Amino acid sequence: MDEPESRGLLQLAANENLDNLTFVVNCNLQRLDGPVRGNGKVMQELEAFFRGAGWNVIKVVWGREWDSLLSKDREGHLVRIMNETPDGDYQTYKAENGAFVRDHFFGKSPETKELVADLTDEQIWNLKRGGHDYHKVYAAYRAAVEHKGQPTVILAKTVKGYGLGPHFEGRNATHQMKKMTLQDLKDFRDHLRIPITDEQLEANPYEPPYYHPGPDAPEIRYLLARRGELGGSVPQRRKEHRAVALPSEKAYEIAKRGSGKQQAATTMSFVRLLKDVMRDKEFGSRIVPIVPDESRTFGMDAFFPTAKIYNPKGQNYLSVDRDLVLAYKESPAGQLIHPGINEAGAVAAFTAAGTSYATHGEPLVPVYVFYSMFGFQRTGDSFWAAADQMARGFVIGATAGRTTLTGEGLQHADGHSPLLASTNPAVVAYDPAFGYEIGHIVRAGLERMYGGAHEDPNVMYYLTVYNEPIVQPAEPAGLDVDSLLRGMYRLPLPAPGEGGDTAADDAGSAFTRLGADAPRAQVLASGVAVPWALEARQILAEDWGVAADVWSVTSWTELRREGLAAEEQAFLHPELEAPVPFVTRQLATTSGPVVAVSDYMKAVPDQIRQFVPRDYAVLGADGFGFSDTRAAARRFFKIDAHSVVVRTLQELARRGEVPAGAPREAIEKYRLLDVNAGTTGNAGGDA
Repeated sequence: MDEPESRGLLQLAANENLDNLTFVVNCNLQRLDGPVRGNGKVMQELEAFFRGAGWNVIKVVWGREWDSLLSKDREGHLVRIMNETPDGDYQTYKAENGAFVRDHFFGKSPETKELVADLTDEQIWNLKRGGHDYHKVYAAYRAAVEHKGQPTVILAKTVKGYGLGPHFEGRNATHQMKKMTLQDLKDFRDHLRIPITDEQLEANPYEPPYYHPGPDAPEIRYLLARRGELGGSVPQRRKEHRAVALPSEKAYEIAKRGSGKQQAATTMSFVRLLKDVMRDKEFGSRIVPIVPDESRTFGMDAFFPTAKIYNPKGQNYLSVDRDLVLAYKESPAGQLIHPGINEAGAVAAFTAAGTSYATHGEPLVPVYVFYSMFGFQRTGDSFWAAADQMARGFVIGATAGRTTLTGEGLQHADGHSPLLASTNPAVVAYDPAFGYEIGHIVRAGLERMYGGAHEDPNVMYYLTVYNEPIVQPAEPAGLDVDSLLRGMYRLPLPAPGEGGDTAADDAGSAFTRLGADAPRAQVLASGVAVPWALEARQILAEDWGVAADVWSVTSWTELRREGLAAEEQAFLHPELEAPVPFVTRQLATTSGPVVAVSDYMKAVPDQIRQFVPRDYAVLGADGFGFSDTRAAARRFFKIDAHSVVVRTLQELARRGEVPAGAPREAIEKYRLLDVNAGTTGNAGGDA
């Protein structure tokens, strides 16, 4: 319970009145190395914490053997000693014996020592803690299920290693003790009254027999009957769920159209797409947007008036922004989950919605939108647990990248989340550059999760989207959607006058003027870096006569996974023709060095190095950050358009395809060492 994942989500359960939720905290007072709170009382601490979070708290502290002693304690001496004794002493008592407890616990006052004068040491030793008294445990469980309006926590005081004998009970080494002696086994058998003979134990002390009373034994029949009444065995995977009608083609049209002459960041492109998917009559109600107090930052306040924010109590106050079109609106029928700045609670909600297809037979698609790195860095363990529970849904790392958030402090400068996400086998990670890419990725994700054809639908799609506005291009004719979804595709060169973007048109003109013998290069870029790569293509063509192809790498991670799978196939089946990784196939018909760039640290594009068939140079934003303008930050990290140009020229010079002095000339021409000379990036910051 000291873990942030354990405490951070409690408020969410209380706010939503989850009275069907019961936590049971086993308070055995002991960590692996020693007492949890040797000088204090962890049960009181947890009680205060849960009550403060709005939970109903039930404490099961003392077994019924203490009842008669407490009834005789009319002046409160026993209760006083109970309250004053720290947890460290309670652990020690259970590692000693009845005589020790008589002297060191009851002996703290004449009155309490007199209370147990007529008890033997054995009777004192058998004074149980509440968690080991099934009468008290039953009473606590009953009180919990009958309580309404709040989640309940049962704090049960126990002894670590209870029943395993004096060598185990209450000992700091319990976790490291792997074997029981023959006498330990016999004592354990006697304590639990298990009908196994000495001869059976002595036959092989290292493999003691299991005991089962048989399927017709009354206790087994009772347990199975109760389990049936509670809905079946736990854990249980329910594969059958209500049929789902996926969104129609119309829901994705806005992503394909681009933004015309207006600028829009990929964050806004995603939000517009999500809004249209939520409007789908058959599917839209299954979307569960989850945003930890940053909806307005992401432009999702447009959801407030229609989808509304879920609150079981509704909105019982007069909203300060009630006169605004996008006023804050809470409702019991709300669709948007708004846990506040509570990422642990947000991932808890994501997991609940993402596993609803199995737990309730009702598919829901959670869409958790978080700020920058405050996802896999902050709640990576929770995402791992969600994956372990086979949750399905979308995780959106908004305002992504290391240089897009300049001015907000380096704690926001995320250069590594794709690497963290890649460690989770259930996460399918994408770093899209344009709105039409997002549309295809979202569609593919929904089809994988609920289309019924994929062998592994239990995945979470992670998309990084940015807050830097650009003119979103329309989907190009003949787009290679399969390659886009696999992880990389070559961007077409716009014909002059057709791109809607003067710079892109100029680049197309310059590119087409180059002869067939012009030096060639391949530039791989992802996310917000793709426009820089396109700018670099123009500069290379106009200033240096170099023809560079630009590839949008939608997923470095998926490319790596596919490449590793190809290597595994070749490793395990040498008798078959070795498969060629997708990256290798894509670049096989091209020429020239390969230069990669992203708004992340070099290790992100470096994931595919072993599959690139030629010289491979990587640019990245390594380090804590540079909190200035975007252009200066990108020049500082050497990932801007001019840095791509210089790095490409260096690789070409090394191959003898451009003059050896070209890289130095370019460095001086573009003032590459001057952070204030950077020009790459839109200065606007609205999503």
